[in-house]
Amino acid sequence: MGELLRARGVSKSYALRGRHVDVLREVDLDVRGGQVTALVGRSGSGKTTLLHILGLLTTPDRGTVFVQDVDTSGLGDGALADLRRSRLGFVFQSYNLLPQHSALRNVLLPYTGRRSAGEARARALLARVGLAERAGHLPGELSGGEQQRVALARALVNDPPVVLADEPTGNLDEASEDVLLGLFRELADEGRAIVLVTHNPVVSQAADVVHRLGEGATATERSTA
Repeated sequence: MGELLRARGVSKSYALRGRHVDVLREVDLDVRGGQVTALVGRSGSGKTTLLHILGLLTTPDRGTVFVQDVDTSGLGDGALADLRRSRLGFVFQSYNLLPQHSALRNVLLPYTGRRSAGEARARALLARVGLAERAGHLPGELSGGEQQRVALARALVNDPPVVLADEPTGNLDEASEDVLLGLFRELADEGRAIVLVTHNPVVSQAADVVHRLGEGATATERSTA
Protein backbone atom coordinates (compact mmCIF):
# COMPACT_ATOMS: atom_id res chain seq x y z
CA MET A 1 0.00 0.00 0.00
CA GLY A 2 1.06 3.59 -0.50
CA GLU A 3 2.37 6.14 1.93
CA LEU A 4 -0.29 7.61 4.22
CA LEU A 5 2.15 9.83 6.10
CA ARG A 6 5.44 11.39 4.98
CA ALA A 7 8.00 13.66 6.60
CA ARG A 8 10.45 15.56 4.40
CA GLY A 9 13.42 17.47 5.78
CA VAL A 10 11.87 17.76 9.23
CA SER A 11 14.02 19.57 11.78
CA LYS A 12 13.28 20.67 15.34
CA SER A 13 15.45 22.27 18.00
CA TYR A 14 14.95 23.53 21.54
CA ALA A 15 16.77 25.77 23.97
CA LEU A 16 17.77 23.76 27.03
CA ARG A 17 19.46 25.49 29.97
CA GLY A 18 20.99 28.07 27.65
CA ARG A 19 22.04 25.46 25.08
CA HIS A 20 20.74 24.97 21.56
CA VAL A 21 19.73 21.31 21.12
CA ASP A 22 18.97 19.83 17.70
CA VAL A 23 16.39 17.15 18.45
CA LEU A 24 15.64 16.31 14.81
CA ARG A 25 17.80 17.17 11.79
CA GLU A 26 16.50 16.86 8.22
CA VAL A 27 14.44 13.75 8.93
CA ASP A 28 12.77 11.97 5.99
CA LEU A 29 10.25 9.27 6.84
CA ASP A 30 7.61 7.31 4.94
CA VAL A 31 4.77 5.52 6.72
CA ARG A 32 2.80 3.05 4.63
CA GLY A 33 -0.70 1.74 5.02
CA GLY A 34 -0.95 -1.90 6.05
CA GLN A 35 2.13 -1.71 8.26
CA VAL A 36 3.03 -1.25 11.90
CA THR A 37 5.95 1.17 12.12
CA ALA A 38 7.98 1.51 15.34
CA LEU A 39 10.09 4.52 16.30
CA VAL A 40 12.81 3.47 18.74
CA GLY A 41 15.82 5.06 20.38
CA ARG A 42 17.19 6.16 23.71
CA SER A 43 15.45 8.74 25.88
CA GLY A 44 15.89 12.19 24.40
CA SER A 45 16.46 10.89 20.86
CA GLY A 46 13.41 12.74 19.52
CA LYS A 47 10.93 9.87 19.16
CA THR A 48 8.01 11.62 20.80
CA THR A 49 8.89 14.94 19.15
CA LEU A 50 8.78 13.24 15.76
CA LEU A 51 5.49 11.53 16.61
CA HIS A 52 3.96 14.87 17.62
CA ILE A 53 5.19 16.47 14.38
CA LEU A 54 3.75 13.59 12.33
CA GLY A 55 0.50 14.03 14.24
CA LEU A 56 0.38 17.79 13.55
CA LEU A 57 0.58 18.57 17.27
CA THR A 58 4.00 20.25 16.97
CA THR A 59 5.22 22.45 14.12
CA PRO A 60 8.71 21.65 12.79
CA ASP A 61 11.26 24.45 12.47
CA ARG A 62 11.91 23.30 8.90
CA GLY A 63 10.47 20.69 6.60
CA THR A 64 6.94 19.49 6.13
CA VAL A 65 4.56 16.62 6.81
CA PHE A 66 2.24 15.19 4.19
CA VAL A 67 -0.92 13.47 5.42
CA GLN A 68 -1.85 11.31 2.47
CA ASP A 69 -1.38 13.86 -0.34
CA VAL A 70 -1.99 16.98 1.74
CA ASP A 71 1.03 19.24 2.26
CA THR A 72 0.44 20.59 5.76
CA SER A 73 3.18 23.24 5.74
CA GLY A 74 0.93 26.12 4.71
CA LEU A 75 -2.18 25.19 6.66
CA GLY A 76 -3.69 27.30 9.43
CA ASP A 77 -4.72 26.05 12.84
CA GLY A 78 -8.30 25.29 11.80
CA ALA A 79 -7.30 23.21 8.78
CA LEU A 80 -4.70 21.32 10.84
CA ALA A 81 -7.32 20.56 13.49
CA ASP A 82 -9.69 19.25 10.80
CA LEU A 83 -6.95 16.96 9.44
CA ARG A 84 -6.17 15.66 12.92
CA ARG A 85 -9.82 14.88 13.60
CA SER A 86 -10.53 13.20 10.27
CA ARG A 87 -7.30 11.38 9.39
CA LEU A 88 -5.25 10.85 12.54
CA GLY A 89 -6.01 8.91 15.71
CA PHE A 90 -3.93 9.25 18.88
CA VAL A 91 -3.23 6.80 21.70
CA PHE A 92 -1.20 8.07 24.65
CA GLN A 93 0.66 6.18 27.37
CA SER A 94 -1.26 8.03 30.09
CA TYR A 95 -4.61 7.26 28.35
CA ASN A 96 -5.86 10.89 28.66
CA LEU A 97 -9.37 9.77 29.55
CA LEU A 98 -11.68 12.22 31.30
CA PRO A 99 -12.30 10.72 34.75
CA GLN A 100 -15.84 12.07 35.13
CA HIS A 101 -17.09 10.46 31.91
CA SER A 102 -17.95 6.85 31.15
CA ALA A 103 -15.94 4.74 28.73
CA LEU A 104 -18.67 5.30 26.13
CA ARG A 105 -18.62 9.06 26.59
CA ASN A 106 -14.81 9.16 26.38
CA VAL A 107 -14.90 7.30 23.07
CA LEU A 108 -17.58 9.66 21.73
CA LEU A 109 -15.82 12.91 22.63
CA PRO A 110 -13.86 13.45 19.36
CA TYR A 111 -16.65 12.19 17.09
CA THR A 112 -17.51 14.64 14.32
CA GLY A 113 -20.66 13.11 12.84
CA ARG A 114 -24.27 12.83 14.00
CA ARG A 115 -24.70 12.02 17.67
CA SER A 116 -27.00 9.03 17.08
CA ALA A 117 -24.55 7.46 14.62
CA GLY A 118 -21.65 8.27 16.94
CA GLU A 119 -23.08 6.37 19.89
CA ALA A 120 -23.65 3.30 17.76
CA ARG A 121 -20.09 3.51 16.44
CA ALA A 122 -18.63 4.04 19.91
CA ARG A 123 -20.46 0.97 21.23
CA ALA A 124 -19.27 -1.09 18.26
CA LEU A 125 -15.67 -0.01 18.87
CA LEU A 126 -15.87 -0.84 22.58
CA ALA A 127 -17.17 -4.27 21.58
CA ARG A 128 -14.29 -4.65 19.15
CA VAL A 129 -11.71 -4.00 21.87
CA GLY A 130 -13.53 -6.39 24.23
CA LEU A 131 -15.20 -3.82 26.46
CA ALA A 132 -18.87 -3.92 25.45
CA GLU A 133 -19.90 -4.70 29.03
CA ARG A 134 -17.79 -1.84 30.43
CA ALA A 135 -19.28 1.00 28.38
CA GLY A 136 -20.91 2.61 31.42
CA HIS A 137 -17.87 2.37 33.70
CA LEU A 138 -15.75 5.37 34.66
CA PRO A 139 -12.00 5.22 33.90
CA GLY A 140 -11.24 4.76 37.62
CA GLU A 141 -13.28 1.56 37.56
CA LEU A 142 -11.19 0.08 34.74
CA SER A 143 -7.78 -1.58 34.76
CA GLY A 144 -4.83 0.02 32.97
CA GLY A 145 -5.22 -2.34 30.03
CA GLU A 146 -8.93 -1.59 29.78
CA GLN A 147 -8.30 2.16 29.90
CA GLN A 148 -5.78 1.86 27.09
CA ARG A 149 -8.30 -0.08 25.00
CA VAL A 150 -10.87 2.67 25.60
CA ALA A 151 -8.23 5.15 24.41
CA LEU A 152 -7.70 3.06 21.26
CA ALA A 153 -11.46 2.94 20.61
CA ARG A 154 -11.55 6.73 20.99
CA ALA A 155 -8.68 7.07 18.48
CA LEU A 156 -10.72 5.06 15.95
CA VAL A 157 -14.07 6.78 16.37
CA ASN A 158 -13.64 8.94 13.23
CA ASP A 159 -12.20 5.99 11.26
CA PRO A 160 -8.76 7.55 10.63
CA PRO A 161 -6.35 5.97 8.14
CA VAL A 162 -3.41 6.66 10.51
CA VAL A 163 -3.09 5.77 14.20
CA LEU A 164 -0.19 7.16 16.26
CA ALA A 165 0.64 5.80 19.71
CA ASP A 166 3.20 7.05 22.24
CA GLU A 167 4.50 4.19 24.44
CA PRO A 168 1.06 2.54 24.35
CA THR A 169 2.19 -0.53 26.33
CA GLY A 170 4.35 1.36 28.83
CA ASN A 171 1.95 0.94 31.76
CA LEU A 172 0.53 -2.46 30.86
CA ASP A 173 1.08 -6.00 32.06
CA GLU A 174 2.12 -8.70 29.60
CA ALA A 175 -1.41 -10.00 28.95
CA SER A 176 -2.80 -6.52 28.27
CA GLU A 177 0.21 -5.76 26.08
CA ASP A 178 -0.50 -8.84 23.96
CA VAL A 179 -4.14 -7.83 23.50
CA LEU A 180 -3.21 -4.30 22.44
CA LEU A 181 -0.52 -5.45 20.00
CA GLY A 182 -3.04 -7.86 18.49
CA LEU A 183 -5.47 -4.99 17.96
CA PHE A 184 -2.78 -2.86 16.31
CA ARG A 185 -1.99 -5.74 13.96
CA GLU A 186 -5.65 -6.10 13.03
CA LEU A 187 -5.85 -2.39 12.25
CA ALA A 188 -2.76 -2.56 10.03
CA ASP A 189 -4.18 -5.59 8.24
CA GLU A 190 -7.23 -3.46 7.40
CA GLY A 191 -4.93 -1.02 5.57
CA ARG A 192 -4.28 1.56 8.28
CA ALA A 193 -0.83 2.93 9.05
CA ILE A 194 0.13 2.36 12.70
CA VAL A 195 3.04 4.34 14.19
CA LEU A 196 4.29 3.36 17.65
CA VAL A 197 6.91 5.07 19.79
CA THR A 198 8.38 2.44 22.09
CA HIS A 199 11.23 1.41 24.37
CA ASN A 200 9.81 -2.10 24.53
CA PRO A 201 11.66 -4.69 22.39
CA VAL A 202 8.53 -6.88 22.29
CA VAL A 203 6.67 -4.05 20.58
CA SER A 204 9.45 -3.25 18.11
CA GLN A 205 9.83 -6.95 17.25
CA ALA A 206 6.12 -7.05 16.39
CA ALA A 207 6.47 -4.12 13.97
CA ASP A 208 6.92 -4.42 10.21
CA VAL A 209 9.26 -1.43 10.01
CA VAL A 210 11.61 -0.13 12.72
CA HIS A 211 13.24 3.30 12.55
CA ARG A 212 15.92 4.06 15.12
CA LEU A 213 16.46 7.68 16.12
CA GLY A 214 19.79 9.03 17.29
CA GLU A 215 21.83 12.21 16.91
CA GLY A 216 18.77 13.94 15.47
CA ALA A 217 18.48 11.55 12.52
CA THR A 218 16.69 8.31 11.68
CA ALA A 219 17.97 5.02 10.30
CA THR A 220 15.81 2.13 9.14
CA GLU A 221 16.75 -0.80 11.34
CA ARG A 222 14.34 -3.31 9.86
CA SER A 223 11.69 -3.44 7.16
CA THR A 224 9.62 -6.33 5.89
CA ALA A 225 8.46 -4.30 2.88
